[in-house]
This record gives sequence, C-alpha cells and structure tokens, in this order.
Amino acid sequence: MQNRQGELSALTLPTSAEGVSENHRARSVGIGRAHAKAILLGEHAVVYGAPALALPVPQLTVTASAGWSSRTPGDPGGVSFTMTGSPSRPMMTQASDSLSRLTAEFKTAMDVADIPRLDVIIDGAIPHGRGLGSSAACARAVVFALADLFGRDLSESAAFDLVQTAENVAHGRSSGVDARAVGATAPLRFQAGRASELSIGCDGLFIIADSGVVGRTKDAVELLREGFQRHTGAQERFVHRATQLTDEAGHALAGGRPQQLGARLTDYHDLLRAAGLSTHRIDRLVEAALTAGSLGAKITGGGLGGCVIALTQPVQAREVTARLHEAGAVQTWAVPLRGLADHAR
Repeated sequence: MQNRQGELSALTLPTSAEGVSENHRARSVGIGRAHAKAILLGEHAVVYGAPALALPVPQLTVTASAGWSSRTPGDPGGVSFTMTGSPSRPMMTQASDSLSRLTAEFKTAMDVADIPRLDVIIDGAIPHGRGLGSSAACARAVVFALADLFGRDLSESAAFDLVQTAENVAHGRSSGVDARAVGATAPLRFQAGRASELSIGCDGLFIIADSGVVGRTKDAVELLREGFQRHTGAQERFVHRATQLTDEAGHALAGGRPQQLGARLTDYHDLLRAAGLSTHRIDRLVEAALTAGSLGAKITGGGLGGCVIALTQPVQAREVTARLHEAGAVQTWAVPLRGLADHAR
C-alpha cells in the first residue's frame, strides 16, 4: 500500500510546473479507462480483409492516471510510464516504446506544447500476452487520461487513430480490431477499418479461460505468412473459409441460434489449429469445454498460447468452468451475452 501511495503522490501537481502554461493545466491528474476484449472469430484473417467478431470484456479493466511529476524521467521524451504489479522487463520496455510514440502523436494531434516531467501510471487487470487486448486497452486508457489532463475533447475516430499508432509499434501490422473493441459497449463486427455493433439474439455465457501461457502473436503471424508463401492458394482458401465461418456466426448470434454459433466457434478453432496456431495445452482446454457441454470453443487471439473462449448455456457454466480448471486453466471469466449493450465506458 505504501508503494501504491508513493506512486500516486508523484502525480500531484507541483506549485510551479516549469515550462507548462496555466491554460494547459486544466487538471492536476487526468484519468482514462478501457477494458479487455476477446475475438470470437476472424483472427489473422481480418488482416487480409476478412471480417472479425469481437466481444468486450468489461470486467477486465485498465485505468491510466496522468499528471505532472517533480521527478526527472529517464526517457528523452519527458514522459515516464509505471505499470502496477510486476510486468516482465521485455513487456515494460515494449509498452514504454509504444506509449511514448503514442504520447508524441497525441501532443501533435491535440496541438499540445512539449511538456516536461509528465508521469503516467497504468493500473490494469488484463493479463498480458493472452490475446485479450492488454496493449490496446493500455493505449486507450493513456489517450483518454492525457485528454482529461489537458482538457481536450477527443472523438472516437481520433482515439482510434492514436491507439493504432501504439498498436502498430507493439505488434507491427495491426488490423485495428483491438483498438475498436477495447472501447466498445457491445459486440462488434469489424472489417477493413469499419466497425458496427452486432445484434444479440442469443442467451448464454462466454467462458474465457487463461491457459497461463503467453501467446506469441508475431510468431503466429510469421508462421501463417510462411505457410501462405509455401502453398499456392493457401491464403485465399484460409481467408475464404474464415469469412464464411465469421459471417455464419454473426447471423447465428443475431438470429438466436446458439448451437450454430457454437459450432462455428469450434470450426474456426479447427481452421487455426490446421494452420499450426494452436498448442497442445490450448487443444486440451477446448476439448475439456466441449466435453463438459459447451456449445463451441476455440482459441482466441493471436495464437501459440493465450486464452480459450467457450460458449455455454448458463445451466452448464459451472461444469464447463470446473472442467477448464481441471484441464489447466489458471483463471476464468464469464461474459454474459445479455447485458453487454448496457455496459458503459
């Protein structure tokens, strides 16, 4: 608790902030928030123009606090980032690189003068590297914290562009689905940079199970690309099948056909597994969920680790959750389909 209080005290506005004009100091601390997401269908194919369906996970949140610090930060941009908890050094370095770029882009886009001694503290519940959008959620929370600090109005379009800046630094070529979904209030259909809310005609729960293994998105992307290059027509077949499954799942979700929705989830897992993007541990979790009565289950996110998502009726949720833990899940979360549209940022 003392360490947490010490971190927050660093955000107190100094009585004299050298280099900061009074009109820039709208607040002493700016606050921004975002949440996790899970991809239902469309991973990897979305980068090639196919649609993707994404689910907000509002119970896993990130809060960013931005303010002036009397300390001298170590990076040349005059901004320091502190993440609560104990992230690994590589994660912290990668996050700082992408968020520093984000901060620079924010200053340019919002016409903010170069400001010294800016301190940002990020407090998040989203496990890193599990395909749940932790990097995009951190970026979105920071963007809105900076906007709050400087008293700037930030449109969703501007926020998306800024979060994409950080995502492209963190992941290379980013589709944009994470940048949209971590601020969404309902499930989304995303394609070619455009997002629309999905109609929900089904009851049920999505159980998300953490395998405990960090996913390797960049490795998965490269593995898939190499496969496309080795086999003529492989990319077209993959994207076509992914599009078909994703569109059918969207129609099933809207039309109140949970069995069909679940079947498409499992079919998409088979597609990703055939491409080499699953693992034995992930496959065990998928099989455990299906054996316990789940309507469908698949890996979610970039692949080669991360999480599994399973659709289940409420009456089966307890059994599915128990079997997932027995199969090696280190933690699970339940996301009800009904009520997602009532979630507010």
